[in-house]
Amino acid sequence: MRLWMPQRVYFEPSALNYPMGQQIYAYCKENGIPILQTTSHNQVRGIPGETEKARYANARKTLVVGTKKSMKLDVCKPSAHYQFSLMTNCPGNCEYCYLFTTQGKKPYVRVYTNLEEIFQSIEKHIESRLPQTTLFEAASTGDPLAVEHITGALRKTIEYFGGLEKGRLRVVTKFANVDSLLNIKHQGHTRFRFSINTEYVIRQFEHNTEDLTERLKAAEKTARAGYPLGFIIAPIMRHENWKEEYARLIEALDQYKAFHRKSHITFELIQHRFTQTAKEIIQERYPNTKLNMNEEERVRKFGKYGRVKYIYPKDEAMELKEYLSGLIKHRFPNAHIHYFT
Repeated sequence: MRLWMPQRVYFEPSALNYPMGQQIYAYCKENGIPILQTTSHNQVRGIPGETEKARYANARKTLVVGTKKSMKLDVCKPSAHYQFSLMTNCPGNCEYCYLFTTQGKKPYVRVYTNLEEIFQSIEKHIESRLPQTTLFEAASTGDPLAVEHITGALRKTIEYFGGLEKGRLRVVTKFANVDSLLNIKHQGHTRFRFSINTEYVIRQFEHNTEDLTERLKAAEKTARAGYPLGFIIAPIMRHENWKEEYARLIEALDQYKAFHRKSHITFELIQHRFTQTAKEIIQERYPNTKLNMNEEERVRKFGKYGRVKYIYPKDEAMELKEYLSGLIKHRFPNAHIHYFT
């Protein structure tokens, strides 16, 4: 298991007004990480690099510590009712990352220290839907587990949701440093989902993330700690020998007894898609990428805010859905496949 360590950390002035900001500052001092100041994340200057490619690589190793300004929560279908951000971007370096569409020009990792204000916003959204229970996604704009050893934000958030009667938390990750989250009062109110894929996809496209074995070991730990458990298979790709490789993936899950003991394990299935904006950034950043982004082999789908996404044609998507669903139901007959998209 590898823990990400930034090479430089920028602090917005407001970040140090909160305990988490002070904690991160002390962490940087203790570990000898250079500390810089910025008026806001939009004004970050001085990331080294003679070329755009070099500056991008160094930006991926840069942490910006600030505060969340907007407390308006976006809807998060089909995963949850709302999403909120503990961070933006991620230390992982997945070539297909959907955040390229919105965050491609600001690739540094950002974390937010004003947790209490974020929690107050969550409470207001819960109140607006009473008496129904409201689901919140905490990992739509970044993977908070990847920086948990620096921030401690996910632990505090899980404990907070453990005390909510009508709020539930969902987290997804490609990382494995879950040990600090195993012995806390989560009350079963947080569902951990682990993003998994074939060995080919992980090896070829998911750089600087944990390998499949490490993710499954972490999933086993959370299951034994009483967390509700799920898996996201994404992005599902029609690559060479894809049927054999996805069969091996589900077989790998089948080897863990703790997964079978869970009464309600969930799966979310997401086919590969891309936008024109993301494609341009991906080709610039990864000129030798093996991602298949041929628009002529896809169909257009309109997403949120009118963005056009390119997905598999209907017959190919249906084959993916039926094949993966069959594999899952065979090995995990009591599993709930939450959606395919």
